[in-house]
Amino acid sequence: MLVHDAHDGRTRLLDFFVAVPGAAGATGELLELAIDFDGDTQQRFLTGAPAVAVPGTVLGLETAHRRWGTVPWAELAAPAAALARSGVELTPAQGYLHRILDGLLRHSPEGDAMYGGRALAAGERFAVPELGESIERIGAEGAEALISGELARAVVAHVQAGGGAMTLEDLAGYRVARRRPLTLEYRGHEFRTNPPPSAGGLLVALGLRVLGESEVTPEAIAIAMEAQEAASAGSFARALHRGGLAQRLLSGTTHISVVDASGVAASLSASLGSGSGVVVPRTGIHLNNMLGEAHLVTGARPGERLTSMMAPSIMLKEGEPRLVVGSAGSARLRGAILQVVANVVGRGLSVEEAVDAPRIHVEEGVVHCEDAAVADLFAAEGREVVRFRRRNLYFGGVSAVKVSADGSLSAAGDPRRGGAGVVIR
Repeated sequence: MLVHDAHDGRTRLLDFFVAVPGAAGATGELLELAIDFDGDTQQRFLTGAPAVAVPGTVLGLETAHRRWGTVPWAELAAPAAALARSGVELTPAQGYLHRILDGLLRHSPEGDAMYGGRALAAGERFAVPELGESIERIGAEGAEALISGELARAVVAHVQAGGGAMTLEDLAGYRVARRRPLTLEYRGHEFRTNPPPSAGGLLVALGLRVLGESEVTPEAIAIAMEAQEAASAGSFARALHRGGLAQRLLSGTTHISVVDASGVAASLSASLGSGSGVVVPRTGIHLNNMLGEAHLVTGARPGERLTSMMAPSIMLKEGEPRLVVGSAGSARLRGAILQVVANVVGRGLSVEEAVDAPRIHVEEGVVHCEDAAVADLFAAEGREVVRFRRRNLYFGGVSAVKVSADGSLSAAGDPRRGGAGVVIR
């Protein structure tokens, strides 16, 4: 979570991403599953209990609440508990996710039971009453419920029974890390984002540096994304933990962007990865599969924080927030944020237009395109192109708030993932 506090003008970064379990080794084997994006492309995932990393989200949110919260913790938890009990009607984007991720979500008996023995569809109601009880317990006991309480013991017992490595000592030893945001100048704005050991913010910043004052075109975006990919090769992952990488280079995820009435801006990214399908019995808790994300685990040692592509970010102009932005989307989110920032700051688009605009993703020399004309352009250059027939959640899920010079707000959630932007007056 990246927070810019209007009261003191400081931007702070709380890192509560998952950590690698400590001394205990996994006894089970990872399960490999392939996910198909409607025939346009395919992605392989590793999952199961050995893929579960040490979670820190609840402790991180509690830490942020103690610093900036104004509503009592239990009161904040109550609506989520109520929704888990009564259920929510799945949107088309959520129905699509349930369909393509079905093999991940329901590969375990507990996951199969949670999701009703089949892939749920848009318009159906999804309820997890046991999760409502767990959230209520967290509301009453705080993060301690998932550190040493009954929920913590249930999580560890289930992970270990499935061959995973996590222990109660791992949960008790987890700490929220406070970091100095990474900062870069881009077209008269100050871009602040998630620093190493996270990779995403650094790569977005690198892409913006490569773009510089150039016209924001598909070709320019592709060059910036190729620079991102080249930078993340080789010993990049280990270098993130050693430090100094930012200076050398610059010399399923959920995102929420918020600006409140007092001018405090928050950019929050949280992730289960693709979801492990490992559901803790009688709790409704669906655990992460982050140790199955090879590009995140490389270079990380027991007890260390995993690297992440998540890049909660804020653009400032003359010290005032102008754009609060972040995205879901695994390795694609760095390009999604890059393109939205370039669209708003470099092209002058509204935040709604910037989020909705067709995107590209460049990986291993292949250009994935949402726009047919852009695909034709790259094909004419002799590039290998993957054409998507419509907007697709493969290209991330950006949530953004724009603050105009007069203080007025506009917000956008990515239609690719059923996102929404709301301004409350």
